Amino acid sequence: MLYQICHVTRFQYARPVAFARNNLRLKPILWSGQQVEDYQLLIDPQARTYPARAEAGLANVVRLVLDAPSDSLTIESRARVRVERPIPIPRPDDPSLEQIAAWARASHDASPASPAAYLFPSPLIALDRDIAAWCAPDLSPSRGILEAAMALAHRIQREFAFDPHATLVDTSPSEAFSKRGGVCQDFAQIMIAGLRAAGLPAAYVSGYLRTLPPPGQPRLVGADATHAWVLVWGGPQLGWVGVDPTNGIWMAEDHVVVAIGRDYADIAPIDGIVLGAGAQKMSVSVDVEPLEKAVAA
Repeated sequence: MLYQICHVTRFQYARPVAFARNNLRLKPILWSGQQVEDYQLLIDPQARTYPARAEAGLANVVRLVLDAPSDSLTIESRARVRVERPIPIPRPDDPSLEQIAAWARASHDASPASPAAYLFPSPLIALDRDIAAWCAPDLSPSRGILEAAMALAHRIQREFAFDPHATLVDTSPSEAFSKRGGVCQDFAQIMIAGLRAAGLPAAYVSGYLRTLPPPGQPRLVGADATHAWVLVWGGPQLGWVGVDPTNGIWMAEDHVVVAIGRDYADIAPIDGIVLGAGAQKMSVSVDVEPLEKAVAA
């Protein structure tokens, strides 16, 4: 499937700001099953941009510097991405959770995609006894990794309410868990907390969902904005496998990976500082348009 993605973020400032410096993580990364064929970044008013190194996780980072007074800032990210990603199929001979945990602990891989980098608590995802206990019934050590991951995703989808008003961007997994509600970021971070508590490598994914579903299929939750889901490591053979607990599905052709990190703080689409007085308003629009059906190999 070939997608044209348009992601527009608009900031409106109550008073002109004197200076702004932002980190943009908007260009999809090169990842298994997807390839970026074209990319454009448009800034209004004109600002200085240059590549920057990702401090954590896997992301294409651009530093934006606005050093002339302005009362607004518009950031438009346009990408054309081809996605050809099969749906994972759990099998009786899949590695068990016990095997996965042992392999991850023994890993000497020091790259940003190393399973060892995603085993431990991170700034926004602390270990939580209640979350660990709630997830434990689906995470028996002898269970196959794919079967267990989807079982947990399905339970989160069933038992948590999608409610944009229940949480904020800085709501902790513990608070969202106690409310049994939230958005895709909350569900992903709750699932990650449970997987890590069981000794399994789990990463946070920021990306996009196809805006309009194929004929006869339901529209996916989270398709009007940036979406979040989970990568769980399945061992050397399976590698990283994506699971979407908001929709109870695998990461496949409807998902476009933008960045991967330990939690949201590593890979927020836009963060930075603004020097000025008064409030600001932000609006975001996302459209993921399929251009053609990918040709089967």
